[in-house]
Amino acid sequence: MNRDRPKLRVGLMLDSYAIPAWYLRMLERIQASDYATVELVILNSLGSGPKSSLSQRILRNLPIFLFHAHRVFETVVSKPTPNAFTERDASEILATVPALTVTPKKTKFSDRFEDQDIEKIRSYNLDVIIRCGFRILRGKVLQTPRYGVWSYHHGDNLVNRGGPAGFWEVMEGHPTTGSVLQILSEDLDNGLVLYHSLSATDPVLVNRNRNTYYWKTLSFIPRKLKELYDLGGEEFMRRVRAQNNQISFYSHRLYTQQPRNSELVVPLARNLLRLVFRQVYNRCIVDQWQLLFDLRDGLSTSLWRFRKLMPPRDRSWADPHVLSKDGKYYIFIEEFVFRKGKGHIALLVMDEQGNLQLQGKVLERPYHLSYPFVFEWGGNYYMIPESAENRAIELYKCIVFPHTWEFCRTLMSNVKAVDATLLYHQQTWWLFTNIEENPGSSSWDELFLFSADNPLSESWTPHPCNPIISDVRRARPAGAIFEHHGILYRPSQDCSKCYGKAVRINQIIKLNEREYEEREVTTIEPLWDKDISRIHTLNHVGRLTVADGVQWRSRFITWLVACFRVKNDNLRLSVVSQSY
Repeated sequence: MNRDRPKLRVGLMLDSYAIPAWYLRMLERIQASDYATVELVILNSLGSGPKSSLSQRILRNLPIFLFHAHRVFETVVSKPTPNAFTERDASEILATVPALTVTPKKTKFSDRFEDQDIEKIRSYNLDVIIRCGFRILRGKVLQTPRYGVWSYHHGDNLVNRGGPAGFWEVMEGHPTTGSVLQILSEDLDNGLVLYHSLSATDPVLVNRNRNTYYWKTLSFIPRKLKELYDLGGEEFMRRVRAQNNQISFYSHRLYTQQPRNSELVVPLARNLLRLVFRQVYNRCIVDQWQLLFDLRDGLSTSLWRFRKLMPPRDRSWADPHVLSKDGKYYIFIEEFVFRKGKGHIALLVMDEQGNLQLQGKVLERPYHLSYPFVFEWGGNYYMIPESAENRAIELYKCIVFPHTWEFCRTLMSNVKAVDATLLYHQQTWWLFTNIEENPGSSSWDELFLFSADNPLSESWTPHPCNPIISDVRRARPAGAIFEHHGILYRPSQDCSKCYGKAVRINQIIKLNEREYEEREVTTIEPLWDKDISRIHTLNHVGRLTVADGVQWRSRFITWLVACFRVKNDNLRLSVVSQSY
């Protein structure tokens, strides 16, 4: 990678310098980079369209009254922070960038540029134009920059073409909401896809759904510009075309940006019922995580064989990770006490016959801890608990096994990373973790990979393909990577419909300093027991296979138990082992 080469020359298409906060954050990242710089702003002289009188707007909006009423309702009940759509002024960051004001030829839905404007744009010798303004583009302008006009489609172009962004996914109950970066073509939302990602759809609120995944998407263009710069145009476009060489058909309807009243009566009523149901559910029900285990030779793959380890009613047990030592299994878990509102790391010890001892708390910090990834190295035991609330990946060393753990060092700082998972493979230590790269986005969506020569390193090298997965259905780690019959498998969480919907098992195909590839081979869904509604961790050591699952509990009874525990905090906790 030659950083001495000139930066990529980027043009921006804007309706005005007043732009949403997520877009300004993206421009700041580009302007601060060593791979691209904005060389031209192409301003729409018509802005976002001519202003109408109040009476004209009322008459025009009567057929879409429900759509606007719903937007007003959500503005009142949902105020996401930080708000991706807060208006920001981009004139300062673009103060030294020349601006070209154009008046497009308007048809019913699209804009075309005059030939003289095309020639003016060509004179800037642009590599890429980023569209964040104008309407649907047609004509020669699409071929003006060297590597095309890049545009976001905030929806999955295989499922939802048209708009509004993030709206129909909520109304129709889609488990995921897609987002695409593409090189525009004459075919609506069917250009060459540069980047594709899936987020979990918010179950009831469009504002919250849009806010989360718009913050995520601001990273797409900087990532692909950097890749274009590093690879060079020829290799970059070769890879893009290779990734787009499969035929695909779009067989859903073309959604309209402003749905009419007749389209929305049933979806809005259904969404209102979902909203009411969730409010009642949250007030009456608490989700209690419990442990599930099976002891037998080899990996246990029949979940109906698993027995339950039930925590007391005032807490959850989740994220089991295991060390085997002297014929015993040391099961480290997240213990979440409801009245405290944060988790700590606790320990259970099991022998080969399944006899269990609860050892209690082994690690607590002022902030939430979970996902206690434990491993042995150099004759010592270490733990990497999730400490995202402290914006760090922390490493702890066991001083007196198994109860006394001491802070060792920070592997990464100033990062909101969850479920860090280590793997030693081909003389290299690999660290897999989900990262919330942009405040306001989700930690469920994107898996990042790093490497180092030892697990105690404070200098981890990011993989060039980061994020290696951008899909809420299989990004977030769900336990230690394990080998079975000579094949490496990575358990991952499917959080597409809810947190902990299922565990997906992915075979690692390629893992080296330049490439990462995996494919899903099987899924564990909570279907074997009517009382288990979710699952999100799986680990296997020796003869023990352990997982976790959710069972619904009455919030009132849980509250009564919690009150009792306050006065009897030293009460010996009982464990119920239930087989079926």
